[in-house]
Amino acid sequence: MEPSAEKDGLFSAIPGFKTSPPDYDGDIEGETYAMKSRLLITALIAALAAPAGAQNARQDVAAIKRSVEQFLQVQTAGLPGKVTVTVGAIDPRMQLAACADPQAFFTSGARAWGKTTVGVRCATPVVWTVYIQASVAVIGDYIASAAPLVQGQAIDAGQLTVLQGDLTMLPAGIATDASQVIGRSANVSLPPGTPMRLDTLRSKPVVQSGQLVRLVSSGNGFSVSSEARAMGTAGDGQVVQVKTSGGQQITGIAKTGGLVEVAF
Repeated sequence: MEPSAEKDGLFSAIPGFKTSPPDYDGDIEGETYAMKSRLLITALIAALAAPAGAQNARQDVAAIKRSVEQFLQVQTAGLPGKVTVTVGAIDPRMQLAACADPQAFFTSGARAWGKTTVGVRCATPVVWTVYIQASVAVIGDYIASAAPLVQGQAIDAGQLTVLQGDLTMLPAGIATDASQVIGRSANVSLPPGTPMRLDTLRSKPVVQSGQLVRLVSSGNGFSVSSEARAMGTAGDGQVVQVKTSGGQQITGIAKTGGLVEVAF
């Protein structure tokens, strides 16, 4: 049967497809041609049956940006101060297959603080993953020195001031409340305007080296107290060693009022 003109036009649209078969002499080359022809026809039928645009659908980059913003807003809920999330530019020329439900996630070591990286992945119908740059600013109050602070000197409220700024741009462990600083002392002398880092402050000693303290031992249903001498200086809640009148060395927890607690 001769191929119709309509079919000839359809088949000729396929690169490399010939409407007239080659000379067939019974060898394997003719069988290969026939198989390739059937495969081409099957592929063409499938393409014609697919929904319009299904093969060329591309992921909207604006949807990727929204997923990153929403993810970071959830991750920053509860942070002190005013939080601002900024997602970096996404190349609009990026070619990704359309995804019905892109999922944002943190890369290893990333967090919702300062400059960060958020991954966005698609699991179906096509698997892909992209990484987007973003930044999180947290504008809030922090405590700084209002006057020069002398190393080892107890800090009082008059030596402190409240400043406002982006907490993500400051060193870790910045005090955000004056009560975290008052009564403690700096490890080094500090000029005015220095943000107060908790890891550079020492607690006010409640037990001094050589001081007579009340050693309180307690356990299940009993409590015994005796006098001992501190062998070191410690703040409230810190570990300190004491020596009893009998020469025994015991480790306990320093407490306000010259107490050292030992639990059994």
